[in-house]
Amino acid sequence: MRALFVVDMLRAFLEPQRPLYCGDEARKIIPFVRKKVEEFKKAGEPIYFICDSHDEDDKEFARFPKHAVKGTEEARLIPELEDLSEGGVFIYKRRYSAFYDTVLDDYLRANRPDVVEVVGVATNICVLYTVEELCNRDIAVRVFREGVASFDKDAHEWALKQMKDVLGAEIV
Repeated sequence: MRALFVVDMLRAFLEPQRPLYCGDEARKIIPFVRKKVEEFKKAGEPIYFICDSHDEDDKEFARFPKHAVKGTEEARLIPELEDLSEGGVFIYKRRYSAFYDTVLDDYLRANRPDVVEVVGVATNICVLYTVEELCNRDIAVRVFREGVASFDKDAHEWALKQMKDVLGAEIV
């Protein structure tokens, strides 16, 4: 069985007027991500929407502009995915890794996927640190080059190389 992780496909990162907009290149992954979600829904395989969700005074705001504050518009999925979210599991995180202080481990222990497929943003931050945690749990990981993006092209390429060469993830 497979599982799909959809990382931070939120308005905070994918709408141009937001302070952490990942850029026009990032918007180009939306059709691919939508197609992957549709594929998993049709197959009845689990989909995890990994979502940044910060308190108003989160310490992360010392490093990055305030973003994805709980209950705000920018903490919501992008409109292009909202209609596909029913039946998905929402994991709300406050750090880069989807595992830090969340219930994600419980879901993975219960479902035991053979492989986790990963799409989303930002490749060099939340995608990378979530993939690292999956690999440390000896779960096979497949990252779709067409389905990940970052605001920093060089860091994006570096992260893909790290995931492949250091962590052993399959990059397709």
